[in-house]
Amino acid sequence: MKFFKVILLSSLFLFSSTALWANRQVVPISELQPTPEQQQTANVIVKVIEKYHYKEVALDDAMSKMILDRYFDALDPNRSFFRARDIVRFSLYQDKLDDYLKNARIEPAFEIFRLYRKRVAEAVAHAQKLVDKAFDFTIDESYRFERDKEPWPQTRTELQEIWRKRVKNDFLNLRLMDKKDDEIRKTLRERYKRLLSRVEQFDTNDVFQTFINAYTLSLEPHTSYMSPSTSENFDISMRLSLEGIGAVLKDEDGFTVVQKTVIGGPAEQSDLLHSGDRIVGVGQGLEGEIIDIVGWRLQDVVEQIRGPKGSVVRLDILPKGTETGSKRKTITLVRNKIKLEEQAAKSYIIEDLDGMKGMRIGVVEVPTFYRDFAAEARGDEDFRSTTRDVRNLLGDLKKQGVNGIVIDLRENGGGSLSEATELTGLFIDSGPVVQIKDAFGKIEIEQDPDQTIAYEGPLAVLVDRNSASASEIFAGAIQDYKRGIVIGEPTFGKGTVQTLVDLGRFVPGRKKDLGRLRLTMAQFFRINGGSTQHRGVVPDIQFPMAKFSEDFGERSLENALPWAQIRPANFATKGKWAVPHLIDNHMSRVEHDPGFEMLVDREKRFQALDKRTETSLLESRRRSEWDDREQEQLVHKNRFRASQGLQAIKSIDQEDIDVDVDDKESEATQRIELNEAARILTDSIRMQAPRAVMR
Repeated sequence: MKFFKVILLSSLFLFSSTALWANRQVVPISELQPTPEQQQTANVIVKVIEKYHYKEVALDDAMSKMILDRYFDALDPNRSFFRARDIVRFSLYQDKLDDYLKNARIEPAFEIFRLYRKRVAEAVAHAQKLVDKAFDFTIDESYRFERDKEPWPQTRTELQEIWRKRVKNDFLNLRLMDKKDDEIRKTLRERYKRLLSRVEQFDTNDVFQTFINAYTLSLEPHTSYMSPSTSENFDISMRLSLEGIGAVLKDEDGFTVVQKTVIGGPAEQSDLLHSGDRIVGVGQGLEGEIIDIVGWRLQDVVEQIRGPKGSVVRLDILPKGTETGSKRKTITLVRNKIKLEEQAAKSYIIEDLDGMKGMRIGVVEVPTFYRDFAAEARGDEDFRSTTRDVRNLLGDLKKQGVNGIVIDLRENGGGSLSEATELTGLFIDSGPVVQIKDAFGKIEIEQDPDQTIAYEGPLAVLVDRNSASASEIFAGAIQDYKRGIVIGEPTFGKGTVQTLVDLGRFVPGRKKDLGRLRLTMAQFFRINGGSTQHRGVVPDIQFPMAKFSEDFGERSLENALPWAQIRPANFATKGKWAVPHLIDNHMSRVEHDPGFEMLVDREKRFQALDKRTETSLLESRRRSEWDDREQEQLVHKNRFRASQGLQAIKSIDQEDIDVDVDDKESEATQRIELNEAARILTDSIRMQAPRAVMR
């Protein structure tokens, strides 16, 4: 269990988001057959999961049906290629795949994929014919773009009607961006051609990996298989990960979506690209043509966006919360190496806010839980780590006479477990920090290794829905000890531990690479006995946006492990907070606050768009809907700008705004939640002051 002390935790660890593929050729369909190595790999995976996976799940008929359904979903998530009769044809496997896997037989996966490839070719051929036809955008009809819950199409005619509306919608989206019809047709021809090419380049390893992951993801969301080629490309990408624009990408229904931006990278520092934005075009240099990349393989998009330090890349993006046919926004980024010092903890002081007269609140931003393991292994006594840097920052803030400190863990997706444990130790004298339960039921307790306290004063921890793993361990411990107030939104809820397993090690004498399995082997539990899994850490005081986080994070993932509980560890609380009074004061402040009003409005729009499953193909209605949403957004944005002393803008995408003024708005937006956290901590300090005098 000791290896958990150095394992890196991450809320989102997507292999596909960073893999680099070499240019591929069309794979002959006759070559899509299972290999002896893949059969042996399947056998090893089944046995490793049965013995070491944290969750005990039987590979039986029920699991067989889940695997088959998930494999269909992986290939055709929007039910736009297979017909109902295809699903019926393969239903003979729904209670047999478990037996096939136990006997290392994977032929059904390839049989299904070969038909899938044929169906994609048929759909693309039909779409190419539709592109040249004239569309009437005055007809009041709609296109259902979310079809994952819809029945499979019964007939060829029904399937062709789905594609007629899809092509019409794609055409309208580009038309709404003021593209000419000839340009639209050229773009769509290339887009559909790439869709087919993408499928035709799938080789046996890709088919096998997709099928095996239909099995692993039927267990829970974080166990997955990487084929030998994917493993190699993953290693390459990790070595190159410090150069580029600093963004983790994923594929969603043909769109390249920003999963997150890396702190210290050009994307994060520019504040032009954010989580949830969709990249729809890429151009090289200041004047290179921006190429439509909708429908591209993620790996090809990554290769377009990557480039040498100092070079320029331009991206067409659809900001989060906008529809596909909305106006694109072009941003320019200079590729650079990620500045590691930007990922380090930093501090500053908040003062002179309304209601904080005479109070100075220190802030320590912790973007990630880092530790220079290489320098530590070399024996360097002054190696960098989160705990060491924060200890120094706390000392500086105390010298400056702050009245309290806020630890800002927003967007902190995790890091070193040992750092989460040691950082907690800066605020308590001694005691347990987190419990770890492995697949065999053994529980290990991580203890604060240092009995000294770096800071004993008033403390608050600010979290959001992206605070995960190590962040949740720290915030949960501070909350359980009642050492400080946790403020913000319920955290991500990832309370499981994964490790990479080299599958070749289970086959003595095996020289050929079998790939790697990312395996869930343990679960974190707080010292109060509750898990951080699924629920996350629920703040003592929740911001208004918290109500929109119910369907976010681990809670939104299929097959996520549920919340669980074990016996509490032996610990003593360190303080007590009059939270109800703090909540009353907080609510009265934010009820009419322009900043929180803007944030809530933004969340409402995101939620409304996220719940939509269809869109109108009536051009006048689409334009009207977009204008109405933009105007509503503009009202809230300008109210907030006025509260910050900034001039009003005439449109959301106004391009003549002074850069410095725009930066001020961006900084003010980032401070909305932080300033309120400082006010809450100020209220707490003032409430406790009479007690301190009495003591």
